Amino acid sequence: MHKVTRAIIMAAGKGERMKPATLTTPKPMIRVRGVRMIGSVIEALHKNGITDINIVTGYLGREFDVLKKEYEGLSFIDNPLYDTCNNISSLYAARHLLDRDVIITDADQIIYNPDILGADFEISGYNATEVTAHTDEWVMTVEDKIVTKCSRDGGDKGWQLYSISRWCREDALKLRELVEYEFDVRKNRDIYWDDIPMILHLDRFRLGIRKMSPDDIVEIDSYEELMKINNNVL
Repeated sequence: MHKVTRAIIMAAGKGERMKPATLTTPKPMIRVRGVRMIGSVIEALHKNGITDINIVTGYLGREFDVLKKEYEGLSFIDNPLYDTCNNISSLYAARHLLDRDVIITDADQIIYNPDILGADFEISGYNATEVTAHTDEWVMTVEDKIVTKCSRDGGDKGWQLYSISRWCREDALKLRELVEYEFDVRKNRDIYWDDIPMILHLDRFRLGIRKMSPDDIVEIDSYEELMKINNNVL
């Protein structure tokens, strides 16, 4: 059994689809029903005993400074390439942290069930919900508890990938190596970092899933979704 001792939170993006809400506020700092998205992630990590929390910032990075007054022990990493590269640049900026059992999660989601950020895990992999109808989100095929392939174009059957993943030290070091290879050698700057273990180098890992319910988490992808859940009030 492995145990997460460190968290990396991705919070560098511009949140283009959330404009105008993100014109002056980074998407993770937006309040959903009174709670900041990133606040729900940090508090869920704390409830699971994970206090080594590292936040990768970029767009409007100084807006995150208020979190230093609200939570102890946060560390911040600047991603200067957030505006010219996809989020592989954020994990590249934080790659030195991939040397132990670690959880990597996006900041722009609301965690309703803290248990989904639990520290204990058996094998590396992503949180997932079972697909019961067509989705355009990433869908994994799982056979004998192991991910055998992943579709970035969605699907009608399988397990929907969520941006919460755990990596044992061995796999974290491997992930760091591959991030450096794709970024520095192949100059692959326009991909998601998840493309590396799920699409480009899935054969280098033995990944499982951590089942959860769709009600455990809310991912908000557009300004319209934000206004609907906030009852048209920001």
